[in-house]
Amino acid sequence: MVLETRHIIVWIDCPAFDVYQFASNPENLPTWASGLGQTVENVDGSWMVDSPMGRVEVSFVGSNALGVLDHRVTLPSGESFCNPMRVLADDEGSEVVFTLRRRSGQSYKEFCADVGMVEADLARLKLTLESA
Repeated sequence: MVLETRHIIVWIDCPAFDVYQFASNPENLPTWASGLGQTVENVDGSWMVDSPMGRVEVSFVGSNALGVLDHRVTLPSGESFCNPMRVLADDEGSEVVFTLRRRSGQSYKEFCADVGMVEADLARLKLTLESA
């Protein structure tokens, strides 16, 4: 059961195609999504990330032309959750929308901390791409 949903949005002064190509590559996660983890490796076709929650598996939806970056994170406990994410074209720039859902059993304080981490990750994505 979803208790609360927050859409976290950042505008990036780069073409949507470029943002999508960079963000959809799991090897780039440590560059911009350090809230998720600092290291990533491909183990037998699965992307494994050493995160504050332990070693997690991250799997993105297949490559697409629609800017859909939905990804599933599976925790060491086996609990799995989907993070909807989109890159939307906006003239010559892009809008990135990350939907964060408060999980059952997660306190409001923990949810707010997650919101802060996602905001920081998206700010790093923006800085990384606009500095390239």
